[in-house]
Amino acid sequence: MIPEINTDEQSILKNITCFALDMDGTIYLGNRWIDGAREFLEAVEKAGKQYVFLTNNSSKNPQAYVEKLGRMGLDVDVSRIVTSGQATIAYLKREFPGRKVYLLGNELLKEQFSQEGILLDEEMPEVVVVGFDTTLTYVKMCRVCDLVREGLPYISTHPDYNCPTEKGFIPDAGAIHAFIHASAFRYPDHIVGKPNGDIMDYLAVREGVSKKETAMVGDRLYTDVAAGVNNGYTGILVLSGEAGMKDVETSETIPHLIFSSVGEMIPFL
Repeated sequence: MIPEINTDEQSILKNITCFALDMDGTIYLGNRWIDGAREFLEAVEKAGKQYVFLTNNSSKNPQAYVEKLGRMGLDVDVSRIVTSGQATIAYLKREFPGRKVYLLGNELLKEQFSQEGILLDEEMPEVVVVGFDTTLTYVKMCRVCDLVREGLPYISTHPDYNCPTEKGFIPDAGAIHAFIHASAFRYPDHIVGKPNGDIMDYLAVREGVSKKETAMVGDRLYTDVAAGVNNGYTGILVLSGEAGMKDVETSETIPHLIFSSVGEMIPFL
């Protein structure tokens, strides 16, 4: 049953002690705060609860998000940022220790991988990892398609097709997967980010939070909400980004709660 918008009749939010918040489309659009988002963060802390930012966007490293939020007027510690890039690094260390990686991603992501001890190699890699590369070139696309076509293990940071901005949507990692599939006839063997369990398990362990008492809040049904609903969290949809109520009506994933924006959650904390 689809819940009514901007209500919490079962007082679900009262029992939530931690909010895992998507960023693009949930907290901000581009460099603009979504109405009520700052007030929501303040209300969470006032209620004695905590929040972390959990984003699939692997085009930036955690420090870049700290700096961006700082420019927007919010001072947060890097420990409050959880990205699909970090979860992918943890996955590679566990499943492909010591393997050389071809990484399709921005320089910030490459720096993060290298700093965490992941061996990057464009010439003779053993694993392919695809992120949200906003510096994508045709040369890069040819190279990654060649490697995928060769049969190397093919991992992706996240599945999002589009990234919301102030001006609309821009192609995200999922769109890159489609390009690669059209040429190399393969989709990723494994995707780490939301809605998959890897990133949600990584969040619970790293932050030391109870899944039962944590809410995953986001603007996408197929990533954010599914990550919550399918992994033991409370899944909350906000209608400030990608998904609308028409999407909910046709979705296999039904949110536990739906709000117009995070600001509308304040009275129920």
